[in-house]
Amino acid sequence: MMLIGGEGTRLRPLTYYTPKPMVPVLNRPFLEHVFAYLKHYGVDDIILTLNYLPQAVQDYFGDGSKLGVKLTYVVEDSPLGTAGAIKNVEKHLDSTFVVLNGDIFTDLDIADMLACHRRTRARASIALNWVDNPCAFGVVETGTDNRVGNFVEKPSPDRITSHWINAGIYILEPEVLQYAPAGTHYMFERGLFPQLIEMNEPVYGYPFRGYWLDMGTPAKYLGLNCDLLLSKVKTPLVSLGKDGICCERDAAIHPSARIVGPAVIGRGSRIERGAQIKGPVVVGPDCVVGEGASLDRVVLWPRVKVGAGASVVHCIVGSDIKDNSQVADRVVTPDHHGSIAQ
Repeated sequence: MMLIGGEGTRLRPLTYYTPKPMVPVLNRPFLEHVFAYLKHYGVDDIILTLNYLPQAVQDYFGDGSKLGVKLTYVVEDSPLGTAGAIKNVEKHLDSTFVVLNGDIFTDLDIADMLACHRRTRARASIALNWVDNPCAFGVVETGTDNRVGNFVEKPSPDRITSHWINAGIYILEPEVLQYAPAGTHYMFERGLFPQLIEMNEPVYGYPFRGYWLDMGTPAKYLGLNCDLLLSKVKTPLVSLGKDGICCERDAAIHPSARIVGPAVIGRGSRIERGAQIKGPVVVGPDCVVGEGASLDRVVLWPRVKVGAGASVVHCIVGSDIKDNSQVADRVVTPDHHGSIAQ
């Protein structure tokens, strides 16, 4: 069984009206890519812990049967934290289960991590990923056998003792939840895991160096779309042609337009006369790229119009771009025009 939770706000302004799990990645909700990843490892019984705009997720996915998974929704009245959210669904858990933070994209081998969990007889296993600069993450200190000894949250440069960080993917035995308080905000990183270690319960790290990305900022979100298009990580949901282009149904491309992949052109979109697209680029459904406009490393959300002669470079665009505009390194939404670095 898999639980997916964790609704942060760092991806705003993109998530004012769309919950983070539903932001489009290659024109499919982020969560749909996660479900496909889980199905690859035989995980098809999934609990979603929701708080922010839960109806959007429920309305889109329903019971999950169209995707070949079983979905159970548990909506929190207020955020309960990473461990509190799991405590809140304790009644659904009667065997070993996996927890995945709702903004993580990875190619971690769940089957191998589970085998390691069982081999060490761990009560909790924590996926660990190596980063060059761990100061923005929770560092996990382990012994030579990968048994976890300590956690250091967001260490200053002079306090870095390890480059292995908590990757937000856990395998747990249901009995560990007896140590988590019910109905209150409670965290794995600063609450449950340190408590288990203090009680000498077996908590092990699972180091891996595969693909791992926390899609928590606009820059990381844009990076994920680009990485998928560039095949740095795979998704079974979108296939590019030999020319590196995926043109969805009813998309119309003028013969004089020039598209250099990798690129996804959404259903019902129009690429007009003389437009130029240089991938990696995602054009959402029902978009218009106007005459002579150019896109370079861009994600267009649905129903965006890029005006004639406009140039858009390294941007996430959720609202229309005026004719002849020059836009670079920006997040553009109806309520916000800000730097991509946010």
